[in-house]
Amino acid sequence: MESPCQKIVWDVLPAIRAAIAVELVKCGVSQVEAARMLEIAPSAVSQYLSGKRGYRIEFENEVKKSIEQLAQDLRDGRNVNLVQRTCDICHQLREGEESQCGSSSDTPSKERCGS
Repeated sequence: MESPCQKIVWDVLPAIRAAIAVELVKCGVSQVEAARMLEIAPSAVSQYLSGKRGYRIEFENEVKKSIEQLAQDLRDGRNVNLVQRTCDICHQLREGEESQCGSSSDTPSKERCGS
């Protein structure tokens, strides 16, 4: 059985980073600069963009808006607490998942939500 912490570390955090990287690059930020902003290796950004990593979750609604806003703030050079903002997005995702899909932790979110 997969613990909630495993799910977050293996699926959720990489998916959030991937979504932020995609948003940054869509806004004209280079992969190297996106990596610097996200404090990750440029190879990780490349893998996020190619779908080799962080592809298991698609974000919608308020979570997607939060990711877009974080990418915009990073691009604009705002002083951002990246760890806290990422945690906030993760909490937002989990709250939405519980309210929309039930709270059973035995079933992966994509299966519960039918996405």
